[in-house]
Amino acid sequence: MPGTALALANGPNARWSLDFVSDCFSDGRRFRILAILDDFTPESLALIPDTSLSGMRVPRELDVLITRRGRPKSCVSDNGTELTGEAIRSGARRGVSTGYRTAVRHGCEIL
Repeated sequence: MPGTALALANGPNARWSLDFVSDCFSDGRRFRILAILDDFTPESLALIPDTSLSGMRVPRELDVLITRRGRPKSCVSDNGTELTGEAIRSGARRGVSTGYRTAVRHGCEIL
C-alpha cells in the first residue's frame, strides 16, 4: 500500500530498493543513474548510468546483479513507468516479489 511504512529487512537480499537519480552534463544533455540498494546492509549493489534507461533495460541489469549477488526476496521502488510493466512481469518470472510504493527507512522517505 503506497505511503505505508515497510517492515525492516531482516537480512541481506531480503529487500532491494531501486531508484533513479538524474542530472545533466554541462552541454545540457540529461543522464540518469539507476541505483540499487540492499535495504539491510545498506550496501550500494549497482549504480547504472546512461542517457536512456528504459523499462526493458532494468530487468537485464537486475539479471546481471542476481547472477552476481543472488536473488532478493523482494524489490521496492516508487518510480513509475520504468519500473512497472515489463520490469514487474520480468521480476515475477524470476521469483522476485516487486512492489510500487514509497518506503520509509531510518526515518527518511525514499523518493
